[in-house]
Amino acid sequence: MDNTGQLFPKLPLASWIESFVDFLTTYLSALFDTISTVIEFVTENFVMLMELGPPIVLIILIALLAWWVVNWKLGLFALIGLGLINNLGYWPELIETISLVVISVLISMIIGIPIGIWMSQKGSVQAVITPILDFMQTMPAFVYLIPAVVFFSLGMVPGVVATIIFSMPPTVRLANLGIRQVDQELIEASNAFGSSTGQRLTKVQIPLAMPTIMAGINQTIMLSLSMVVIASMVGAPGLGTVVYRAVTQVAIGPGFEGGLSLVILAMLLDRITQGANKN
Repeated sequence: MDNTGQLFPKLPLASWIESFVDFLTTYLSALFDTISTVIEFVTENFVMLMELGPPIVLIILIALLAWWVVNWKLGLFALIGLGLINNLGYWPELIETISLVVISVLISMIIGIPIGIWMSQKGSVQAVITPILDFMQTMPAFVYLIPAVVFFSLGMVPGVVATIIFSMPPTVRLANLGIRQVDQELIEASNAFGSSTGQRLTKVQIPLAMPTIMAGINQTIMLSLSMVVIASMVGAPGLGTVVYRAVTQVAIGPGFEGGLSLVILAMLLDRITQGANKN
């Protein structure tokens, strides 16, 4: 027993983790540089695309989309809410936030849905992936910023990477859950007609699981938005920067404006994705 009352000496876990990170930065720097370049290229071009016309054009298009997907009330809310954000002078920050969220959610879907499908087909894969998802969801979001900055420096890229890690688990979990909840009789019927695994997935299980998968995507969008302010701490631009700056300066007014802008965006994305799920 040592002086601290411990039976065994402290494990050098911190030094092990730092050594592992040093190993990755030394031998996989080219991979990280490539990922950073690709994400920067996609996000910058996405922002440029959304800024091609005047804000009023994009506001009207989003309002029409909300009307078409949900109803005229949401379309009116989108028109008024986005118009308010533009009036407050936060339109460029809104575009950057939308870019961060959209890119993060798309990558989360591209990675998460296939993993969820894989988990639904093999119990052994589910047994391995589930603890990893638990770890990803319970680890404080701030911790993800440290390796993100080490691997990708400051800016939009580490914000996107940290957001993906934090927000992807719901997509994986609900894709797995939705496919596993498909009625066994339907699966047996498809097998009786000689369907292959791929045919059964694409024509029976995935279509029937789509509402659950969409619910997972909706949760991923909400978690991505919750990471906006945290990502601003490592230089990710957007509305999170407005809120973070207001917090550091104890500026109540700008903080409320930035927070209100985030709430409007969150409500719009939430209602539109829910409406798309019902349709």
